[in-house]
Amino acid sequence: MNRIVIRNVHLVNEGKVLEGTDVLVKDGKFEKIGGVIDVPAKEVDGTGKYMFPGIIDDQVHFREPGLTHKADIGSESRAAVQGGCTLFMEMPNTSPPATDAVRLQEKYNIASEVSPANFSFYLGATNDNLEEVLQVDPRWVCGVKIFMGSSTGNMLVDNPVTLEDIFRESPCLIATHCEDEERVRARMKEAREKYGDDAPPSIHPIIRDHEACYLSSSLAVELAKKHDTRLHILHLTTAMELDLFRNDIPRQEKRITAEVCVHHLYFNDTYYASLGNQIKCNPAIKTEKDRLALHAALKDGRLDVIATDHAPHTWEEKSGSYWTAPSGLPLVSHAFNVMMSFYHNGEYSLPFIADRMSHAVADIYQIKDRGYIREGYWADFFLADLDKEWTVSPSNILYKCGWSPFNGHTFKGKVQQTFVNGIEVYNDDGGLTGELAGMRVEFDRS
Repeated sequence: MNRIVIRNVHLVNEGKVLEGTDVLVKDGKFEKIGGVIDVPAKEVDGTGKYMFPGIIDDQVHFREPGLTHKADIGSESRAAVQGGCTLFMEMPNTSPPATDAVRLQEKYNIASEVSPANFSFYLGATNDNLEEVLQVDPRWVCGVKIFMGSSTGNMLVDNPVTLEDIFRESPCLIATHCEDEERVRARMKEAREKYGDDAPPSIHPIIRDHEACYLSSSLAVELAKKHDTRLHILHLTTAMELDLFRNDIPRQEKRITAEVCVHHLYFNDTYYASLGNQIKCNPAIKTEKDRLALHAALKDGRLDVIATDHAPHTWEEKSGSYWTAPSGLPLVSHAFNVMMSFYHNGEYSLPFIADRMSHAVADIYQIKDRGYIREGYWADFFLADLDKEWTVSPSNILYKCGWSPFNGHTFKGKVQQTFVNGIEVYNDDGGLTGELAGMRVEFDRS
């Protein structure tokens, strides 16, 4: 049967909660929303559950090709739907990196065969691939990624002429990782001289400090203003950077937007003492003052979307010394739970969480017919029990790396079912359904 009715559910969508209503899905799309729907259909009991638009994560690292001992598109897309994420946008710093059309298409081909979630992939910019950047089709590629700080292989873009060219000529949205490479290297040299081989993880935000972030993000904003570039700055971490962004115009009119990640909202630098390299990431988790400033900017609209920067590494890799442990942590399954912890503390409303994790991402990236529960849109959504308490453990972690910085932590609120294009791909009672419902998403860009 190609029709599904979700019965008597609390609908979280477009700024409000509609209590005890029905939603009809037909042929993979929302057919009717609201009221009592009396048609022959497969029924899903939504009593006591909350229905959210599927989470859209605009920044993940799924490690395929070349780094599949850590993760792969299949494993991490399954972890995504477990956490209510129905659409991911994946980064190009794989091995080899996705810096040309052929390698980019290879990733789309893989995802089409293994992903239960919808997908898009960034083309990576380098100092010498401007012609590839110019060939990007903005209708079918989420964006061009610029690492304005160190990354894998040949992906640091530090040539001023190249940066000018990309910002002036890119045919679609540019997403940037902003840390000033020269300052980071200088700070790293100082730390090595001071600590030798025995550096503690707590020096990470001292090496990758506020100034390194601000120097780079302010340069990106300057270039975007100069060339009227559509710029999206990823994973903001400092109070210093937040005045670079506006909240006095609707987000659909913004040319410069910004993202915050759940781990920067949740952790501060005191957690290095207990979690060490588990929370080593770039840009670094910083002070409590910065964390609170990020929350304030998210609430007032200077920060536009919430993402994860899901970046898994093996436990063995993370268990090395500070100098050898790679940066990044796995988060895509648990982003909703982190935001639920803030909801239960009275920090955010349910509609606000849906807005920043779904609606805003769809608006900013101009994703066609997704990100909202609207008639005629693709039926990407999840049902959650907001009061269910559960504890993160290796037995319920789907990340290929097998660990989480939240291992042993008890959350309140859990995803019960996830639907992608109207197809159930995850059920908390039985796990993954095995349905590979994911599609390459389209962008409505003029």
